[in-house]
Amino acid sequence: MIEAVVFDLDGVLLDSEQVWDEVREELARERGGRWHERAQRDMMGMSSKEWSRYMHDAIGLRESPEEINEEVVLRMERRYRGRLPLLLGAVEAVERLAARWPLALASSSNRPLIDLVLEVSELGRFFSATVSSEEVAGGKPAPDVFLQAARRLGVAPDRTAVVEDSENGILAGRAAGMCVVAVPNAHFPPGEEALAAASVVLGSLDGLTPEAVASACE
Repeated sequence: MIEAVVFDLDGVLLDSEQVWDEVREELARERGGRWHERAQRDMMGMSSKEWSRYMHDAIGLRESPEEINEEVVLRMERRYRGRLPLLLGAVEAVERLAARWPLALASSSNRPLIDLVLEVSELGRFFSATVSSEEVAGGKPAPDVFLQAARRLGVAPDRTAVVEDSENGILAGRAAGMCVVAVPNAHFPPGEEALAAASVVLGSLDGLTPEAVASACE
């Protein structure tokens, strides 16, 4: 039986994967980096330490990873304060599941961005715990961020469901030993192998109900 649910943020509650892509590509081109079409997919699920190192090593930015990380976060904050890209049905989906289970948020986003989103959206009151992958050893597809979320909730991983959209996120949830509910990202859809690792694949957040989660995770 499921005792808690962990939400991803980018691509599940926020239509933000392409915002990250735009901000990092913009910075790379401004600073003389070597941007390429695989960069966004390569960085999906990486922690801030990992993607800022990737921007330095693979994209070729001269600034240190720490400086790259700080600049990208500042630009993302400006975007979110201008318009928070909540996905249609995100608030309602969180409310539905929070009425039945304690919730956590486990995201590859930086801590300041997680806190800003929860403040601006007013969704913070629904989450008993939040974790950024910069607070654990490895980003997705490593299971660390989900395992830490379960620990903070005080729930065993095998009694926890994960709501994810991306390939690396689905694989991370499965590696954590959790039931994975996939709501695929429309802009960067997971591959068939990753989708096959999910317990259920939903077409949209409208289908994310307590009944659907409970049935998938029996």
